[in-house]
Amino acid sequence: METIIITGEHLTMEDVAAVAQGARVALAPEALKAMERSWQGVLTLLERGEIAYGITTGFGAFKGRIIPRHEVEALQRNLVLSHAAGSGPLLEASDVRATMLVRANTLAMGFSGIRPQVVERLIQLLNRDVVPCVPRYGSVGASGDLAPLAHLALVLLGEGEAWYRGERLPGAEALRRAGLEPIALQAKEGLALINGTAVITAHGTLTTLRAENLARVVDIAAALSVEALRGTPAAFDARIHQLRPHPRQVDAAAFMRRLLEGSTFVRPHDPRDIQDAYSLRCVPQVHGAVRDTVAYARWALEIELNAVTDNPLIFFENDQPVVLSGGNFHAEPLGLALDYLKLGLTDMGNISERRIARLMDEALNRGLPPFLTRHGGLESGLMIAQYTAAALASENKVLAHPATADSIPTSANTEDHVSMAAHAALHARQVVENVETIAAIELLAAAQGIDFRREQLGPAARLGRGTQVAYDVIRRHVPFIEHDQSLAPHIEVLRRLVASGELVKAVEEVA
Repeated sequence: METIIITGEHLTMEDVAAVAQGARVALAPEALKAMERSWQGVLTLLERGEIAYGITTGFGAFKGRIIPRHEVEALQRNLVLSHAAGSGPLLEASDVRATMLVRANTLAMGFSGIRPQVVERLIQLLNRDVVPCVPRYGSVGASGDLAPLAHLALVLLGEGEAWYRGERLPGAEALRRAGLEPIALQAKEGLALINGTAVITAHGTLTTLRAENLARVVDIAAALSVEALRGTPAAFDARIHQLRPHPRQVDAAAFMRRLLEGSTFVRPHDPRDIQDAYSLRCVPQVHGAVRDTVAYARWALEIELNAVTDNPLIFFENDQPVVLSGGNFHAEPLGLALDYLKLGLTDMGNISERRIARLMDEALNRGLPPFLTRHGGLESGLMIAQYTAAALASENKVLAHPATADSIPTSANTEDHVSMAAHAALHARQVVENVETIAAIELLAAAQGIDFRREQLGPAARLGRGTQVAYDVIRRHVPFIEHDQSLAPHIEVLRRLVASGELVKAVEEVA
């Protein structure tokens, strides 16, 4: 099995996805040295008797309460216990594994004042398949993901709950079965474990990777719809896009040309029928703009994956430790990026749903049977599949409201502006899942439309270079719908196909 080596500086989004799905993790030797130096700095501060936030003081509004040396360890344990106040359904195991990796990588940079042994234990949880039970809600995206990360840290202490090889157990029992002992936190370590943006970063990373794949899928679905609707490829001409050179608009147009190359399903030039509706004609402009939101999310997340996001931080001046308090835990950069992402994906779902509706409507679909059924009236065909797409598109419009537009002060107004980025991450994931389903419905409808169109054009009619491959993949998973039947299983099969990346991989081998 693949092993990801973490240094604190080189973690990639693809590494996160690999560990989320079970890859092993190891710490680089240089990371061990950096963490040991940082921890020795904490000990030096304690020996000096210096007042340092979160080390010899309380937290948040209790920042002015000085903690005696003999209570420093109890302070850290109490912090984790008291902050484990999350609620709601549990995060998926893949999201928790990704979170553990992100947190370990941040700590590995050596600015957080934590013993290497603690981070090594966190990695042992990953490698021995101990997955803490982490509730979905509780983070406001400032001071980091305090509540969910506290639930994660509980298991290190032998508290809370965890999944071990598929069984949900008390934390202490999960550790015992994995051959591990609970740890006792020392100065700064509880704060280092829970003060950061690891949950948002992990969730956002996995969502953005899905969005990158989804953006290609919806291009493919659009090209199939162009063929099913006898559309014209003229709007994808490179000369048009060179005059408005948004890079990802240009890329989307080029991809559409490759997908449709050689197609006889598309409409030849007709001076009486020059152009198509916007949902076909403006695919590069709309899809390209959505790709911009995905690219921005990747840019922000790639920075955050290798950033130190807790507080305070330990630096050295003339080999002496210095503590600086700041706000790297504030998740505004991620919140804005994920809000932008979910807005873009919402519109991608909107335009896909409009193509689905056009395929169903005999007044707009250029001679296809209404609702793509031979037996209209007696049978409803794909009518209600469009309803489902419409319902999901409508839900996305609610989810697209920017989470970062809100802020509710916490900790007696000490933390008086928060990002709400955790909500942006959760909503972005739901939008991605919804648009994956909308895309699946468009693929279902477009393939059905192509089969009807082939009957009109004759067996010699050819799909495009890329769309032929896409059509073949679809037909390996779902059949032509000859008579009314439950569509839900077909939609789910295609949704899984979309999410798996199989369709994109197959098409990109030829286009």
